[in-house]
Amino acid sequence: MNALEQFKEIMKETDNVVFFGGAGVSTESGIPDFRSVDGLYNQKYDYPPETILSHTFYRNFTEEFYRFYRDKMICLTAKPNKAHLKLAQWEAEGKLRAVITQNIDGLHQAAGSKKVLELHGSVHRNYCEHCHKLYDAEYIMYSEGIPRCECGSVIKPDVVLYEEGLDNQTISEAVACISAADVLIIGGTSLAVYPAAGLIDYYRGNKLVLVNKTATPKDKIADLVIQGSIGEIFEKLD
Repeated sequence: MNALEQFKEIMKETDNVVFFGGAGVSTESGIPDFRSVDGLYNQKYDYPPETILSHTFYRNFTEEFYRFYRDKMICLTAKPNKAHLKLAQWEAEGKLRAVITQNIDGLHQAAGSKKVLELHGSVHRNYCEHCHKLYDAEYIMYSEGIPRCECGSVIKPDVVLYEEGLDNQTISEAVACISAADVLIIGGTSLAVYPAAGLIDYYRGNKLVLVNKTATPKDKIADLVIQGSIGEIFEKLD
């Protein structure tokens, strides 16, 4: 039985699946992966992206932060790909309990997924730092300079910047979902970003599936490893 057939068998036999995903899930929708050869980290800016996307830089150089943020972090034209759609289908069928994502693009929800835990926040949620009024991604995208609330205060994206901690409630929910899962599918992530990647250590089930274009540190403990395009692989799981 080849790897794809094994994957199909695993999915047939369970209704308690959790998916943990990273940037590779969205690259096929045209959203750049920070760490790939063509990713943001390998392009040239006045400052490295890690610096621009830090809490300190946001505070000290807010306008420069937003220039980069509009240019590289918001992608309003991106559409869900086959991986997003398959996960939403599995949830609708009662197989998938939750999607846990490191992505901030909202594509899982756009595909129809309901239970989505966004470890690093979302570009679609932005809030006034003073009165907490909410603003969408379009408002930020089409504003100029530093986006401001109608009350006059600065609007901040609800995304986790470098130097900021993850949301405790989201972490707790993710740990609970992973701990209770029979099958954990890890897809489109190199498992290099901590603390998010450390969450998979809470998995206690017996079917760990890894789908990624390159090797990960957890390949050796996985029950099934499939290397390749996650969208193409998920499309073949009908």
